Amino acid sequence: MNSVPSDTNPCVLLVETDEALAKHVSLDLKESGYDTMLAPDAIGGLRQVTEQQPSLIVVDRLLAGESGLWFCNRLRSLGNRAPVLLMMARDGVDDRVACLEAGADDYFLKPYRTEDFLRLVRLYLQPDNPASERLRFGDLMLDLATRRALRNGRAIDLTMKEFELLKYLMEHPREVLTREQILENVWGYDFVGESNVIEVYIRYLRLKIEDDGEKRLIQTVRGVGYVMREA
Repeated sequence: MNSVPSDTNPCVLLVETDEALAKHVSLDLKESGYDTMLAPDAIGGLRQVTEQQPSLIVVDRLLAGESGLWFCNRLRSLGNRAPVLLMMARDGVDDRVACLEAGADDYFLKPYRTEDFLRLVRLYLQPDNPASERLRFGDLMLDLATRRALRNGRAIDLTMKEFELLKYLMEHPREVLTREQILENVWGYDFVGESNVIEVYIRYLRLKIEDDGEKRLIQTVRGVGYVMREA
């Protein structure tokens, strides 16, 4: 059963065919202070969007009838710009591309994990945190307001210097940055310290953003520096 949207709580529409999973996710949302609406398929989801105008939409890629990708495409073709989180069972390059091309803003993976999912929801419904304050590269997002990274729904806490280094790399995607450029822009022109400080912090970042075995995004260009790109 759908809850009646209040005047104060953000409303999340969940489009999910699996009744047990829908109940689980809905309960997590309600306990976190969000109003929820449920739809068992894509057609019902579009009807709910028209009637209630939710703040956020969560949709499973695998639905009875039309797919979650179809839902996203149709939603965007109707001019609706509400943020959409797509639940997926696979994380291949083709899957991620299909997700973004369909119009989804982000995705999270099955099996469903409550804490990772709610972190992602809070990120998109957090007040005073416009999309312009986030940097993205592949499945990695850097929130400039909270100074935290997010990858596959997993929140990553960063030290001040880790944040500044990752921000600089993500501001120059696929551009090879020399060690001198990194030192000047992250540590400052007058930096005096160990010559391997960049290598040390790159290692720290890799340990954090690749903690769950994700693909490497910070590549070493031997004899030159580093570049943010997929291998």
